[in-house]
Amino acid sequence: MLIDMHMHERTYSSDSFLELNRMVEIGKKKGLDGICITDHDSMGLKEYAKKYSEKVDFPIFVGIEYYSLEGDILAFGIEEYPKERKSAQEFIDCVKEQGGITIAAHPFRNNNRGLEENLLRVRGLDGIEVLNGSTSIEACRKARNYARYLEVQATGASDCHVEEKIGVYATYFPYDVKDVNEMVDVFKKEKVMPVYFREENYHLPFSPTMIECVYK
Repeated sequence: MLIDMHMHERTYSSDSFLELNRMVEIGKKKGLDGICITDHDSMGLKEYAKKYSEKVDFPIFVGIEYYSLEGDILAFGIEEYPKERKSAQEFIDCVKEQGGITIAAHPFRNNNRGLEENLLRVRGLDGIEVLNGSTSIEACRKARNYARYLEVQATGASDCHVEEKIGVYATYFPYDVKDVNEMVDVFKKEKVMPVYFREENYHLPFSPTMIECVYK
């Protein structure tokens, strides 16, 4: 199953130009099997996305991109989150208490929104985004190296705010998942892999930790 795990819809992400119906439409055309809405510090789209997902028979998983004091972190499988900025560790602990997962978003992007070297200080991260559609190749490669060193899951996602970015990167799941709880469960138990879109198809890297082929 191919899922774009980091996407922004305009209702609750003011910097996005995307509406949910177009995200689903374009995602399907590209070959995605599901999408994740991870709005900035909000899960407000959750109920609407659930109803729309059922209507169009296409999995839509709602998480959050939380701006911790040290940088952005994606989270899935939670009902509650801090309404004010907390430390990365406090947020990770909050998610863990609810049985969810956390992924460091674009940790080395040059906009001071990534965890950067704090990856080595926090405890409990489940994954690191090693392919991000709005981040440089060099920053993605560095994120890959940290995921390998820390032995956490490596993920891919578009981080899209405009149509052209939808699905440029995604994450391969070895099993089908129907809702966010199943997605979280598979993520915890199985190896997922970042994938990239090229020549009308998605391609797996050579291995979960070696993604040089993406950059050739």
